[in-house]
Amino acid sequence: MKIRLLWLRVASQALFLIALSLSCAYPAHSERIPDRTERLAIVSAFEPEMTALLERVKNASSERINGVTFTTGVLEGHPVVLFLSGVSMVNAAMNTQLALDRFAISHVIFSGIAGGVNPDLHIGDVVVAEQWGQYLEVLMARETGIDQFQSIGKDGGIIQPGFGMMFTRPVKVRSHAHPDPIKRFWFPVDPEMLAIANTLNPVELLSCDKQDQCLAKAPRLVVGGNGVSGSAFLDNAALREHIYKVFEANVVDMESAACAQVAYSNGVPFIAFRSLSDLAGGGEGANEMHTFLALAAHNSTTVLLKFLRAWP
Repeated sequence: MKIRLLWLRVASQALFLIALSLSCAYPAHSERIPDRTERLAIVSAFEPEMTALLERVKNASSERINGVTFTTGVLEGHPVVLFLSGVSMVNAAMNTQLALDRFAISHVIFSGIAGGVNPDLHIGDVVVAEQWGQYLEVLMARETGIDQFQSIGKDGGIIQPGFGMMFTRPVKVRSHAHPDPIKRFWFPVDPEMLAIANTLNPVELLSCDKQDQCLAKAPRLVVGGNGVSGSAFLDNAALREHIYKVFEANVVDMESAACAQVAYSNGVPFIAFRSLSDLAGGGEGANEMHTFLALAAHNSTTVLLKFLRAWP
């Protein structure tokens, strides 16, 4: 009898440990949302970029997962799920993948503000880049002399020239189409979505905000060219000039390239609408973002909504 009771006690403890391990391995928040309606994912980094869109969603319903609010409904006739990625590359990648794992997302669309890099562009302009790269995916090179740095070996794609000790290089990425890792720097947006963006001009963009702060030049929609992203708020004229020279970038932000890479790995079409709130350190005075954030966010939203109305 004692042996049987001992065996039962050991068995019950073992079952408890197994149940505990399973509960840790599969937490409640990992359960998939039962909604399998195919939707467009519309993403912004932080609240001011998303507010006007949320106000337009019909039949809205919200779910919170890992602290992120996902709002489903209909926007301009399309089933959508809207959410904030959070600012910066890790947040953008993490929460875009979170959405892809839990919703039937057909396309990913980013809308928000950014810094202007191309000196021919101005605050308030909306840029739809045709490809995105991570300019701060870098090798920090060894210093060999005063202002001299040596990048190591033949690293398969280090981009020259560097910026001081920083030498940009591609990332190795896997996808359904390429299960073996391949090196990529540029992640292209979807050509069909880009073609529709090319039909949106003319589009009426805001030149003055509610406080009657007006832009020096009327804003415009620019489709094409390159965009770059990195986990740093750029407010430096020298680095801005380097990015324009080396990457021929029109625009710089802190999320789009991360979303583009996640979409690429999942085989989901991607595009980003970015309105310039500042000149990334290229302006004559202090950074302009807080002055023109609302105006830029409005212009990005305007173009996105026109894109949705044009989407088949």
